[in-house]
Amino acid sequence: MSEAIGTREFAEKYGVTQATVSKWCRKVKFQTAIKMEKDHRGIFQRMQSRRLDISKGKNDVGKEQLMDQELFNPQSSSVSSSRIIYTPSTFARTSLLHLQEVGSLQAVHPHVSQREDLVSFLCFIVLSGEGELSYEEKTYQLGQGDCVFIDCRKAYSHSTSDNLWSLQWCHFYAPSLPAVYEKYKERGGRPVCHPDDLASFTSILTDLYDLASSSDYIRDMRINEKLGTLLTLLMEQSWHPESVTVSRKRMELAVVKEYLDEHYTEKLTLDDLAEKFFINKFYLSKIFKETYGTTVNNYLISKRITRAKQLLCFTDMTVDEIGVGVGMGDANYFSRMFRKVEGISPREYRKQW
Repeated sequence: MSEAIGTREFAEKYGVTQATVSKWCRKVKFQTAIKMEKDHRGIFQRMQSRRLDISKGKNDVGKEQLMDQELFNPQSSSVSSSRIIYTPSTFARTSLLHLQEVGSLQAVHPHVSQREDLVSFLCFIVLSGEGELSYEEKTYQLGQGDCVFIDCRKAYSHSTSDNLWSLQWCHFYAPSLPAVYEKYKERGGRPVCHPDDLASFTSILTDLYDLASSSDYIRDMRINEKLGTLLTLLMEQSWHPESVTVSRKRMELAVVKEYLDEHYTEKLTLDDLAEKFFINKFYLSKIFKETYGTTVNNYLISKRITRAKQLLCFTDMTVDEIGVGVGMGDANYFSRMFRKVEGISPREYRKQW
């Protein structure tokens, strides 16, 4: 049985432009829709954004043409796979860790797969066989029991060797995930690790597959929980204090954050920080957000509001005194920012808590 979706829906679902999808459709003479086939376990999706799946031994002359054939022709696949392309709710997309694709595959013959500019993070486990990953200008040899965790917005490729591999994987995303991945790397996390407890990873991936194919009405929440557990396992694997290599700028950034934590009640500006730590303010702003997932100003506001809530709950200080005490000075500004963050005024918060 087949199911059809329009070019616009496909483009939105897989993060490519509608024009690109239309181009692919014209090349394979599909006029109005992109067809997907289902197998007994899930959806076999043969058209994947910017994927190049080329068997070894074929020349480079027709790579672009071959890519389109691979994307649209179910009979030309280099793998036998069972996968589910998942469409999360709008709420899940904006607020939760959400699933994009999950499945398993067995390579049929040696091949190479390449992607780039995909707004997704990929985790896969090598269940058997061997292969290779190219990512961030490095090449990693993969074998049974290896786990890969990468940012798919960056170019990558992976290939099986003659010892054909089988994989279990999931693609997932959240607005906060880039910052989480930076923390993973900061702790020493690598694109490839070899978990001591592989069963924990395969169990989560299996659970995600089952949830994605279920009719559970709160499955997005359950998927969020499972993906959170997966990230926790990856963080546990990432801690290699003996091999953590932090650039000089990142070390300086840690000092800046420590200074903010100690002096947030004082009047601080980006210019002040740049001058104090001899760092370009625009670079400081950029790298701070990349590392901590928030701007310097928002970080300060969060610290000040958190302290203000403590003082509202556990002291008899007036609202004006608290505003000054946490470094927000003007009472009107303090009340306005408090309401923006908490949704209620400081006085209303005090009454509630």
